[in-house]
Amino acid sequence: MTEKAVSLLSGGMDSATVLAFARSMGYDVTAITFDYGQRHSKEIVSSEAICRYYGVRQKRIKIDLRQIGGSALTSEKPVPERPYQEIGQGIPETYVPSRNIIFASLAAAYAETIGSNVIFIGANSVDYSGYPDCRPEFFTSFQKALALGTKIGTERGFEIEVPLQSMSKGEIVKLAERLKVPLELTWSCYNGREKACGACDSCKLRLKGFMDAGSVDPLRYERYPPDYRDYLAKKNKK
Repeated sequence: MTEKAVSLLSGGMDSATVLAFARSMGYDVTAITFDYGQRHSKEIVSSEAICRYYGVRQKRIKIDLRQIGGSALTSEKPVPERPYQEIGQGIPETYVPSRNIIFASLAAAYAETIGSNVIFIGANSVDYSGYPDCRPEFFTSFQKALALGTKIGTERGFEIEVPLQSMSKGEIVKLAERLKVPLELTWSCYNGREKACGACDSCKLRLKGFMDAGSVDPLRYERYPPDYRDYLAKKNKK
């Protein structure tokens, strides 16, 4: 019987790549998407499109982290626009308190109900915004906690798979392209406007990944950072 796994799917490039990776490993995957009171629903719409593309089950879990607040993603605080050099230095306003602790806990609870002890998460600690709950030490510790605190964990152990953990954004883009991930369906921007803003941390990191991979992002942007604009100009001259 094919082993079951759950894969956290926000609708962004990284989580879509991890979903594709889990499927390539032969798992029977259920995607879990959290409607947590984030500032826009475009990433949820993207997650639904990705699940339709792959024909995978999607479990949508609704929680309201706006009740807790403390983040530009769950409040009316403006999304910061930092120079690329500052990204990853310090914890930004877009950090959602304990988000991965909450998400991984609920994913583990759901995994138990379908007889699975495997969770895939698209976290990364190389080209990232500096969130403490994206570091490998966190996932190692949390995996131990799940092994001790869940029924299936005490019987079989729990596995938290973080395949992108040590990859650069460029390497993630290359992996996504090898796995034929529909990147045009993904949404990474912290803002929920018609086009990606091109100015938030997430947009800048994503565009850096495409530059490093030698590729072009299929999404439309309101504006490009100067380095990506120069990169496109050089590509168009070739």
